[in-house]
Amino acid sequence: MMLMMRNYKGDLETNVIDKFNSLLLEREEENNTTPVIQTEGVTFAYIKHNNVYLVATTRRNANVGLVLQFLHKLANIFVEYFKELEEESIKDNFVLVYELLDEVMDFGLPQTTDRGKSKSVELEDTKFHQCVRLSRFENDRTISFIPPDGEFELMSYRLSTHVKPLIWVESIIERHAHSRVEYMIKAKSQFKRRSTANNVEIIIPVPNDADSPKFRTTVGSCKWVPENSTVIWTIKSFPGGKEFLMRAHFGLPTIDSEDLEGKPPIQVKFEIPYFTVSGIQVRYLKIIEKSGYQALPWVRYITQNGDYQLRTN
Repeated sequence: MMLMMRNYKGDLETNVIDKFNSLLLEREEENNTTPVIQTEGVTFAYIKHNNVYLVATTRRNANVGLVLQFLHKLANIFVEYFKELEEESIKDNFVLVYELLDEVMDFGLPQTTDRGKSKSVELEDTKFHQCVRLSRFENDRTISFIPPDGEFELMSYRLSTHVKPLIWVESIIERHAHSRVEYMIKAKSQFKRRSTANNVEIIIPVPNDADSPKFRTTVGSCKWVPENSTVIWTIKSFPGGKEFLMRAHFGLPTIDSEDLEGKPPIQVKFEIPYFTVSGIQVRYLKIIEKSGYQALPWVRYITQNGDYQLRTN
């Protein structure tokens, strides 16, 4: 039975692992214990840990020794997190397993598998809700609490580390006196491909007397808001590692002398689900309920823009 899988490159059918199960049974019947199986152009490299098989698949001529080494290191990471790597621990921590898989592998390319090389995160101005047992947190960094009724903010913190803008916007503005103004706006997502920004709005300031707008975009749609002297470029889904372009043309019947220091900035609004800028993750969420009430624990990550502004040229 397959517990979970991650298809990084999309070059294999999702049911290819079913072939591995039958081939493995044949190998076991023949007492063939080699850790590599090849069939129909697909190579399976695998290791066994307790009652769990960790399997890597490829269509290319990969270095099998490195693949097996990666699988062994991956198993060690799971053991460090779960203490025991077995079927039940994977089922109980499937969200964390997917997060770890995405951390150690990027688009099919192995990244660091050494936990000691992970960057530490310095939290500043940490504040907890009054229901948190502070002594427990200071002892083992576990946030233990009895929640009050309703929604509340459990913890807040600030990061002072430098973080590159998640969505970078470049602008080229060409002004033709008493005639027109033309904009070329390039937006680039600077986060990993596995994440996607939703409901992106890029708000571009335009002259107060601009009129007769014309737009051309590679993705999304544009809306002129004359009462605010802005153009809103809306992109419903903005995958990581992508770059999009928007061009705008406005008639400009009059133009005053430019105040170079008075140019308003471009604003960006967005949200990225299942993503944290700091990389901080909840390792586990445990609910102790003695009254018999069934509680379903779950964790959702989401990154939203704050005061996000970029200068125009």
